[in-house]
Amino acid sequence: MSYTKKHVKIDLWPEKEKEKYPKNRETLKFITIQTLLLLCSISLIFLILLLPFTSPPQTKKSPSTLPRKCDQNFTVYVYDLPIEFNIGLLQNCRHLNIYTDMCPHVANNGLGQPLRRGGSRGTWFATHQFIAEMIFHARALNHPCRTFEPDKADIFYVPFYGGLYSSSVFREQNLTKRDELAVRLVDYVSGQRWWKRTNGRDHFLAIGRTAWDFMRSSEDPDFGANMLMQMPRVMNMSVLTVERQPWKGDNQFGLPYPSYFHPYTSAEMVTWQDKMRRVERPHLFSFVGGPRKGLEKAAIRDELIRQCAGSSRCELLKCQSGGSRCHDPMVVLGVMARSRFCLQAPGDSFTRRSTFDAMLAGCIPVFFSPHTMYTQYMWYLPDDRRSYSVFMDNKNSTQIEHELSRISESDVVKMRETVINLIPRLTYAHPNATNYDLPDAVDVALEALAKQARAKVVYPL
Repeated sequence: MSYTKKHVKIDLWPEKEKEKYPKNRETLKFITIQTLLLLCSISLIFLILLLPFTSPPQTKKSPSTLPRKCDQNFTVYVYDLPIEFNIGLLQNCRHLNIYTDMCPHVANNGLGQPLRRGGSRGTWFATHQFIAEMIFHARALNHPCRTFEPDKADIFYVPFYGGLYSSSVFREQNLTKRDELAVRLVDYVSGQRWWKRTNGRDHFLAIGRTAWDFMRSSEDPDFGANMLMQMPRVMNMSVLTVERQPWKGDNQFGLPYPSYFHPYTSAEMVTWQDKMRRVERPHLFSFVGGPRKGLEKAAIRDELIRQCAGSSRCELLKCQSGGSRCHDPMVVLGVMARSRFCLQAPGDSFTRRSTFDAMLAGCIPVFFSPHTMYTQYMWYLPDDRRSYSVFMDNKNSTQIEHELSRISESDVVKMRETVINLIPRLTYAHPNATNYDLPDAVDVALEALAKQARAKVVYPL
């Protein structure tokens, strides 16, 4: 038997009761002022006599609202920068990206617009891939290891929204104008007292775009980059970025791309991990992506699309411009959750947000360049790359299905378990998370930075 839901209007005062007491307020006319004063006096005397024998009610916080504790041995100071360097930029959100209106994406501290899911209280969002700097800032402001006393800080966070600024001036032909906000930022920070303690070596930036967007060089074609990471004072700092320059980025450290899941509690994370362990995966492998321009990029992408489309054991979600299903997070994660392996070809640069979507879905990533993962996110991954991923060179990438079929079922299970266990540290917890005691992407970065800073020379101020 089936039932259809009906909208029921709930009235707090039933009609019969309204008829029964149509003039209930008129009885007040019979209560004299003297009577009211007498009642109030008696009540006051009663409360005074009773007060010594009563105690204030004991309040107990719900486990979901308990504040986090600083379990790590470090403290971080967050600079309160002039707003032109971060939140002030959001006032022009429609023009922060030359391709996209960023206003929906900068909402909710950079988490973006909530995704409607049954039973969800706001842990899933349509998060933009280049917005990590905003989420990092929001998490740092609420971090339990934050200190408001700079003399006690191990590390100093400079919350510059450099990625959003960079993407807003890609087409600026005047290089001085393109660089001017970055130059002002460095002048401001290097003029602070605490910079002089280590000449900035205990200071760091977190940037939501790739390092290539901040390393303009006269030797390379100008595609819109600024010179932030080429400035000598910034080279003293640590720079967290979603993609580091593998050859010249000694002070650069890979920061995970944000995916769509931002849990409030550890229980929500554990529930998701258990779900990814139990989900059926009927496809051996899958590919989510589209063609690319450029000889090398086009060749590998075209080959992956060809092999996946020609295999009955591969699910292909081909991304096209316009209203692509690739823009629907739940469609993307659905494809990945139905697959044992997810192919991760380089995108416009070496790295892909898709890698982190795949691992969130418990799908074992397959890489075709070491710079897509292995040289990027060392703080976050096991030393043994074979424990969580597959690497294919030009030789074995011509027979992807055959190569993946050779991996034993027991090894697949072990690799998938490693991937699922990595999900918490690759995820950005909700900035308002409270009862969350699993290290997330921000926790991992801060702890690594603090460990690194302790080895730096400190000068007396």
